[in-house]
Amino acid sequence: MNKFLFFVLTSLPFLVCGQNVEGVILESNSEDSDKVLPGANVYWLNSQTGTITGEDGKFTIPFVLEYNKLVISYVGFHTDTLTVNEPRELRHRLRPSNELDEVVLQKKRDALQKSYFSPQNVVTINSAELLKAACCNLSESFETNPSIDVNFSDALTGTKQVQMLGLTSPYLLIAQENIPMVRGASQVYGLSFIPGTWVESIQITKGGGSVVNGYESISGQINAELVKPFTDKRLFVNGYANMNGRLELNTHLNHALSDKWSTGLYLHGNYRNAKEDENKDGFLDAPLGNQINILNRWQYQDAEKGWVSFINVRFLNDEKQTGQTQFNPSTDKFTTNAWGSEIDTRRFDSSWKLGYVFPELPFQSIGFQTAYSLHKQDSYFGFNRYNIDHESSYTNLQLNSIIGDTRSKFKTGVTFAYDGYTEMVNAIDYSRVDKSIGAFFEYSYDDLKKLSLTAGIRADSHNNLGNFITPRLHVRYLPWERGSIKASIGRGRKAANIFAENQQMFGSVRKIKIDQQGGNVYGLDAEDAWNYGVGFIQGFILFNRVGNISLDYYVTDFNNQVVVDWEDPQAVSFYNLEGKSVARSFQFEVNHKLLENVEVRTAYKFYDVETDYVSGKLQKPLQAQHRFFANVGYITKAKENGSQWRADYTLHALGKQRLPNTTNNPMEYQLGEYSRSFSLMNAQLTRVFSDKFEIYIGGENLTDYVQDRPVLSAGDPFGPNFDTTIIYGPTMGRMFYTGFRYKL
Repeated sequence: MNKFLFFVLTSLPFLVCGQNVEGVILESNSEDSDKVLPGANVYWLNSQTGTITGEDGKFTIPFVLEYNKLVISYVGFHTDTLTVNEPRELRHRLRPSNELDEVVLQKKRDALQKSYFSPQNVVTINSAELLKAACCNLSESFETNPSIDVNFSDALTGTKQVQMLGLTSPYLLIAQENIPMVRGASQVYGLSFIPGTWVESIQITKGGGSVVNGYESISGQINAELVKPFTDKRLFVNGYANMNGRLELNTHLNHALSDKWSTGLYLHGNYRNAKEDENKDGFLDAPLGNQINILNRWQYQDAEKGWVSFINVRFLNDEKQTGQTQFNPSTDKFTTNAWGSEIDTRRFDSSWKLGYVFPELPFQSIGFQTAYSLHKQDSYFGFNRYNIDHESSYTNLQLNSIIGDTRSKFKTGVTFAYDGYTEMVNAIDYSRVDKSIGAFFEYSYDDLKKLSLTAGIRADSHNNLGNFITPRLHVRYLPWERGSIKASIGRGRKAANIFAENQQMFGSVRKIKIDQQGGNVYGLDAEDAWNYGVGFIQGFILFNRVGNISLDYYVTDFNNQVVVDWEDPQAVSFYNLEGKSVARSFQFEVNHKLLENVEVRTAYKFYDVETDYVSGKLQKPLQAQHRFFANVGYITKAKENGSQWRADYTLHALGKQRLPNTTNNPMEYQLGEYSRSFSLMNAQLTRVFSDKFEIYIGGENLTDYVQDRPVLSAGDPFGPNFDTTIIYGPTMGRMFYTGFRYKL
């Protein structure tokens, strides 16, 4: 506490006293020279801080030192951007859109943004941040962000699994443009089905998130916003190749059909046929495979009448082959000639979003979302077969408006969801249908000075989970200038898709044991948890450059959890929690623009994730309790033609991880109680030649650290001790890549 007080006191000289920008918005060419514009939008550019003018055309908005561009917009009028460097009163007139040509002001957004003013603990990653890691898909988009941990799920597929607050991705609600997308059958591989170049920005919310998006979020939410045909480049081409035989090509083709309609065709393909086995254990370090991914996107926008709409249609075909290097599916499938696996996925999905903003009441809007997907996966792992078809539909109708004035806002609506699973595990049929209907109400209050909150509740009726209530509350308080305290509490509930979420278990000889106790999903009860936490962010100015320090502490306390028990090396067991299961997460982060062209991020994270297993209370396996993260970015000032240099370096240091118990194995197949600590380093250098063309080179795992014995009993894959599930580190060593981007 003394150190914290010392920091606050020593930071005060750099801070500006908290004041407001106040004013009135009027119409410029009205016969009544003082005709006000009620409901005009007023917000700071590239922030989440904004307000709406009242009936008298007046507004009040907190002055924030790091933002000095104030945007004022109103339907039927030109949008103006004012430079405001100090708290003061404004009297501004907006020009009708038919009066003069529009003036567009552009400003570069920060690659990673934290909001001081949003009640929710949200981190926004934009496309500039995504370019730092040359990410090829969404699962590889979080390497330079400390809020998300990225781990390998097994020694076969090379699939990266994301974690937040010490819990794996099934406890996250992962959405695409606020429509739940990566769930059910796509839980393990779904993030790899969203190419990185398609993503415009990512919003990461710690804690329960909004009730508007559903009840399944427990530890957080990830929402990916895709590029828009209206604003994306007319032509974009990205090529990628690495030394391990992975080739990728992304192409965007956008065309404006009229001033209201625009369409985009987005093509992605990847291919790998090189057999890599650096540790000489006879198993591929990364799978062979190919993917074709096609998205057609339509956008309609009529600002004057208040309509906006998006239509998406996508088709995906993804094929993977892994296992022993000599495995040939045509001759060795389901034989003991060689151990192998194939995972073939075909997916079709579509969505339609329609929004209407009332021209006379711009604070009031109606939104409609509907989506349909059909996901088919046929796979085998040695002699284990796993096939799943998942048909899903989702519909959400929502009304946004105010109560009294624009300080009090609300969202309310209804949700319909359907999930049909046809699931076969070897010869056993686990098919089921999930249906639910729910209603939600979310209230937001912002006094535009110190306090804001978002309180939401939803009620759902589910054929397998029953009737239940999901409450959530987020509060933000500004104790002093550039200081923000946030607190949240919320409940989440979900059905555990035990096979789809744990497909790595098929790559072993483990028997599957389900302790069925009368639940409606695999005989198990629904997972139910409360998440609560606090966060603090303090901005500062050091050496005339901005930075921030943040601390987060979150706890996830399960009322019930489907425990996945790997402590018997011959079996994986699923059973309802009897006792306690708690995940505690602490993060300390410092971000600072150290020099004019150099930005530094550092973070320390501590996880305490304990569960009562049948064998006793244990820390979660394959989870580093201590993690350290550092990222250094360098960028030169762009010349007139857009040319510049960009460089990026990232360090991940992971402490020891508890390994599942292997003491029942023969001595040669036993592992220690803990893994070794290790560090991973990634770097990338980009040369931008112009606004149209750039090339990049980079390296991953530059320390060349590879886990020892990722495959147990690799020499006898059909024997009693074969296991590919105990993965705590990389299975592939140092890797270099190169690529290019062309824009028109």
